[in-house]
Amino acid sequence: MITLVIGASLKEERYSNKAIKMLREYKHTVLAHGLREGLIEDVLVQKDWMDYEDIDTVTLYLNPSRQEEFYDAIIKLNPRRVIFNPGTENSEFVSLLSNNNIQSEEACTLVLLRTNQY
Repeated sequence: MITLVIGASLKEERYSNKAIKMLREYKHTVLAHGLREGLIEDVLVQKDWMDYEDIDTVTLYLNPSRQEEFYDAIIKLNPRRVIFNPGTENSEFVSLLSNNNIQSEEACTLVLLRTNQY
């Protein structure tokens, strides 16, 4: 199962960065999209949108206004679920996902991993 982190930051203090590291610690396959290209451990953060395939989970680290440009692209991926981390909650996007039979969850990726609920 592949997790796509959108809003990935190369800054170590950012939660998206911590999430990528913890996902790898828990042996998840991770792809990452962010504003700047670079490496977070063994995960390459892509600046350009790729032709992602077989995405199980999208975990968001973008505020709602920045999410809009990704609506169609994420829906096209047809992931099993989209996780809205704290500060990313977006009822408009949740409705769009629901209309496309994609689950959404307002939760913290870090907490889900640590509590074995991921």
